[in-house]
Amino acid sequence: MPIHQTIEGSFQLIGGNFSNAGDASIELKQKLTELGFNADIVRKAAIVTFEAEMNVIIYAAAGWLRYYITPEQLKIIVEDMGPGIEDIDLAMQDGYSTAPEWVREMGWGAGMGLPNMKKNSDVFKIDSVVGEGTTVEMIMYIQ
Repeated sequence: MPIHQTIEGSFQLIGGNFSNAGDASIELKQKLTELGFNADIVRKAAIVTFEAEMNVIIYAAAGWLRYYITPEQLKIIVEDMGPGIEDIDLAMQDGYSTAPEWVREMGWGAGMGLPNMKKNSDVFKIDSVVGEGTTVEMIMYIQ
């Protein structure tokens, strides 16, 4: 199904709400599948969305995940009200994590979230202010 206009959606994310973890990525995956996107784009979108969701749930008080689908690209923007990231270069390294022990015991916080988001995006931008929060923008080109 060709897209002729921008399709937008958003999800509110609540920190600590692990029972809804993955809902945004599942919903976006279903939307992209219904629209006829190829499996590679659907897979990448599900990965980056899930990783971003988990970061908000683990670290922030709350946040928003917004997506914009156009004929050329899928843009996902995640903004949170969290502690911010002191050293983005360090946080981007595979395996680096500041997740608390109780999160690791649940099987999360392995330090692959941000690297996986970057690896599965054509464009990856991150901006963070310590004490205020973090914004991540990811773009996947469709054509």
